[in-house]
Amino acid sequence: MSKARVAVLKVVTKELSVTDAAAKYGYSRQHLHRLVARYHQGGIDAVDPQSRRPHSNKRATGPEVRELIIELRLKLTHNGLDAGPVTLAWHLAERGHTAPSTSTIRRILHAADLITPEPRKRPRSSYHRFEAAQPNECWQSDFTHWRLADDTDVEILNWLDDHSRYLLSCTVHTPVTGDIVVNEFLATCNEHGLPAATLTDNGRVYTARFGGGKNAFEYLLTALHITQKNGRGNHPQTQGKVERLHQTQKRWLAKQPPAATIAD
Repeated sequence: MSKARVAVLKVVTKELSVTDAAAKYGYSRQHLHRLVARYHQGGIDAVDPQSRRPHSNKRATGPEVRELIIELRLKLTHNGLDAGPVTLAWHLAERGHTAPSTSTIRRILHAADLITPEPRKRPRSSYHRFEAAQPNECWQSDFTHWRLADDTDVEILNWLDDHSRYLLSCTVHTPVTGDIVVNEFLATCNEHGLPAATLTDNGRVYTARFGGGKNAFEYLLTALHITQKNGRGNHPQTQGKVERLHQTQKRWLAKQPPAATIAD
């Protein structure tokens, strides 16, 4: 039994006066009077310490925004689109709402049981983040595989601006060749200007340095005075932005009807 309960019971049973009980149990007379009054109003449970939490908080996220966050999460996920806190905050702003912080959005999603725990996933703080300081300072490129309705394997070639993550070019081929890389790179340059550098893996369509020579893409970059950067082997995190784009693309494609042809 708590000290407050004992002190109050001693007073109400008239074993001790308020003055003596306050002195014995370390309370002021005024506070002990308040405890006795709470006892008479609500019983012995009312004597226990009460929550000091305010009844309302004008800065709390309103129910309308909470419901919209959950609705957007479900809708975007169903359509195979990104639905993380940053994306949801953008959608809220687009709809004219003041978006809460991403940590608040995450707590709302967690309370709604809309977050799947990934205990084996490395914490974000363990990665070294980097990005180009300006648009066209660096472009990342890579290609990934997908299958058509008839099980034909196709390859999706992407060019991504490292600074803004803007998808500059996305084309589909069977398969991606060195000539295709050169042609698509030039077409993208014609539309968006030349980059200062490119960042890719060590695929043969991007570099032939491990074969002791150069390929067409490398000769082109040299002629245009563009710096070529290649990630080290078995370390796709170097091209993390375009690798992350592949996840988004495949998640969206998986929610669409299977394409019969490349044009679809």
